[in-house]
Formats: sequence, C-alpha cells, structure tokens
Amino acid sequence: MPAWPQEQQPQYGQPYSQPDNYRRGDITEPSLTDPTGWKAGTGVPVVDERPPGESTSGNRLLTVLLFFSGLATSVALWLFNTQAGAISNDATLMIAAGRVTGLIGGYLLFMQLLMMSRVSWLEEWVGSRDLLRWHRWLGTSLLTFVVAHIVFIVYGYALTAGTGVVDQGWTVITTFPEMISATIATGLLAFIALISIRAVRNVLNYELWHLIHLTSYAVLLLGYGHQIAAGADMSGRFASVFWPALGCITIAALFWGRIVEPLWLNARHRFTVAEVVGEGANTFSIYIEGKRLDKLPVQAGQFMRWRFLTANGWWQSHPFSLSAAPNPQWLRLTVTIAGGHTRKLATMRPGTPIWAEGPFGTFTAERRTRRRALLIAGGSGIAPIRALLEDMPADTIVIYRASRPDELVFRSELEELAEERDAWVRYIVGGRNDPGPRRLFTPDGLRGLVPDVNRRDVYLCGPPGLVNAAVDTLKMLDVPDSQLHLDPFEF
Repeated sequence: MPAWPQEQQPQYGQPYSQPDNYRRGDITEPSLTDPTGWKAGTGVPVVDERPPGESTSGNRLLTVLLFFSGLATSVALWLFNTQAGAISNDATLMIAAGRVTGLIGGYLLFMQLLMMSRVSWLEEWVGSRDLLRWHRWLGTSLLTFVVAHIVFIVYGYALTAGTGVVDQGWTVITTFPEMISATIATGLLAFIALISIRAVRNVLNYELWHLIHLTSYAVLLLGYGHQIAAGADMSGRFASVFWPALGCITIAALFWGRIVEPLWLNARHRFTVAEVVGEGANTFSIYIEGKRLDKLPVQAGQFMRWRFLTANGWWQSHPFSLSAAPNPQWLRLTVTIAGGHTRKLATMRPGTPIWAEGPFGTFTAERRTRRRALLIAGGSGIAPIRALLEDMPADTIVIYRASRPDELVFRSELEELAEERDAWVRYIVGGRNDPGPRRLFTPDGLRGLVPDVNRRDVYLCGPPGLVNAAVDTLKMLDVPDSQLHLDPFEF
C-alpha cells in the first residue's frame, strides 16, 4: 500500500517537504575510535526474533522438478522407441547419441521461449532473477546440445555409409527433409549466442540486440519443422501428444504474454506523460498519468518496460522502475541520462502517449523472509530502493552510495520516509579509493553499519560493480541466498 494517504500525496512536480534536520540520516564517514568503525552508528537495536515472511523457495523447487520431469520424458521417448539390441556398433551408438541430444535440444528450445514469454503468472511464480539466470544457463546448454546433435548424427551416418564426415554432412543437408531450414535455425541460434556474450552485447545498441534476440522465434518455427519431418522419435502414441502439447503451451504463453496482456494493460490504463521534472545533475523524473491507476497491479520495487511514443523514440522500449510507490493519481519514473535516448526523454511534453508492458520483477516487500531489511543502492538504483522504503517495516536500514553529495537524489524524501517509518539512512559518499567507500564492502565495514546483517533481507540495486562487491561481502557474512534480492533489468 502507498505510504501517502490520497489527501497527502504530493502533486507531481512538487517536492516532498524538507525536514529541518537529518535525524535519521547523515553522510557517514569511517572512524578509528568508534567501535563500529564509523563516526555514526546505526542506532538500530539488534533483536534476535526472526519470524519468517512469505517465501517462494517452494515455487522455485516445484518449477525445477517440473522442468526435469519434462526433460526426462523427452529422453524416455527415445528409450521406449528403441528396441533391445538396436545399438550394436559405433555407428548406431553415434546415431543414438544424436537422437537423444536432438530431443534434449528441442525440449530446451521450448523452455527458453517459455521463459521469454513474459507471461505474468510465470513472472510472479518464479521471479525475474531466477528466470534470467535459467535463461542464460539454458541458452548455453541449448547450443551445446544442438551442436552435439549435429556432430553425432553426421558422424554416425558417415560411419554407416563409409564416407567422409564433410561429404556426409553435405548429403544430410541436401537430401534429408527440412534440413535446409534446420541449418538456418542452427546458424541463427549460434549468432544469438554470439551476441549474448557480454563483451559483444555491450558494444551493440540495446534495441538492435533485442531485435536480433527475437529471431529465436524463427528458430522454433524452422527447427520444429525439422523435428516433425526427420525426428524418428516424434511419432508414437505418446510422443504425438507430448510434443504438440508442449508446442501449444509455449505458443499460447508467448501470445498471451507478448500480445494479449500488453494490449489489455494499455487499453485499460492509457498512460500519458504528465510532467518531466529535474531532480539533480543528469537526473530527472517522469510523472505518468493514466486511467484506473488504482487497479494497476504494480508494487513498489517492480519495473515496467516503457515505450514513449515520440517522433524519434517510439521504436525504443526500455525498463524503468517506479521511484515512488504507486498511487491512484500518478506513477513516477526516475531516469539518469546515459545516452541519446534518455537525454531526449528529458524534453518530452505533457500528453505524450506511452505504451507499457509489465509489471515485472519480484523485487518487492512481499518477498521478505525476515522481520527487518537492508536496502543498498548506488547511482540510478536509488529509484526502486526509494519506492521500496514506503513498504518496508520499522528498523529498515538504507545504505546509499554516491560519488559526490550533489549526486544524492531524493534525500529529503528518504529522510521524511525514514522519520515516518522508523527507518535509518546512511550515505556513503566519495571516490572508490576513499576510506569510507573502500571500507563499506568489507565484512567489518558492513557489519559495523548493520550489526545484524545476516538476519535481514537485503535488497540490492545499482551498477554491476557495486552489486557484485556487495554480494561477495554478504556471502562472507553468511547471509543466505534466500535473503538476497536483486533487481535484474536485462530480461
């Protein structure tokens, strides 16, 4: 629920009231005399009571079990379709290995596309973080099994025919049904894997990368035709039901998540830009109006994909988190200028129509498993952290990392919310080689600011370097993975 009653909600473009002094937050510096190692302690009592909150570990476990059950079923189709003694030499062994790896590759392709569907129930059930991790892992596995399928099949047929591997490969492509389309699908898959390497991806324009990534749908269409035409294990009483059913589920999820849900969301809420307001150096907020915002199923900490329908930006869609908990009057996004697109967003006029998708992410207060929380933000990561603070319980601690004091965004709002919700804010300001920032992500440094850190849920959002350093430190402090919440925007 929003922290601000309707009659007290600030109008967009008007700042929250500025506290007279920072009673619950200050720029924190290291100290050689204070036992915590910092000049300002947290002031938060350490309580041993740890009642659990809502946990989704059961959802993830069930999802994993369902995945491996489907994988085992796809392999069993080959096992039940193979007669005893069918594997009698190297050639038949290679062909059998090719068929098994082909079945596994086909199953993994369906799972990859299912995770890309953005259907809301899967997002809520599993969460963006796990979906992103599984998507990356399955992408590598998919390419490995497809290549293995090609190598085993071609080599097995070459042994059977007594020909060279290259000659046999050309024969397979030119004579077997649907092999040209399968070859194109394999090339697309390898190309998608290449551009997904982080070093390559960082060079490409995001929209271009995303557009190329969508060609994976073509891989499904081209590859499935090959499976039906040439797959010896696709027929049979059970296989003829299993594979079409799996395909129908995947296509239905894609249609629902990519087309039906976005159409319904935008037809119902009709988002438009209300005002663009400067927040500080290279940072501004976009206030958004719409119909029936009280019915919008979004929570503080979640993000949506926003497409601002301007003459020069309608074709670009980018993920932005809410920087304030949703309320019936407006939504707020806060953007740091990082390129030409975000710079143009700062000049948008009121009334600009918006196309949105989502909401996405499980970076919400509902995912807490402990009574208290620690929120760590850096750079533009303060946006979802500031929104989350509205939903967090008493004794929450916020650590906000910035290079300079003038880069601290929403300071007055954070202070007012901290007063209202009995929370604490600690600003760690300076260059990465300054004593305070260097001390922050060390076990002693973080424990000095948050003595009970391993008994808190920890929410992290910021640049990859900050998030990785924080996660490494939290692991050293024995914070369980179930208590770590990260906000991935890449999915």
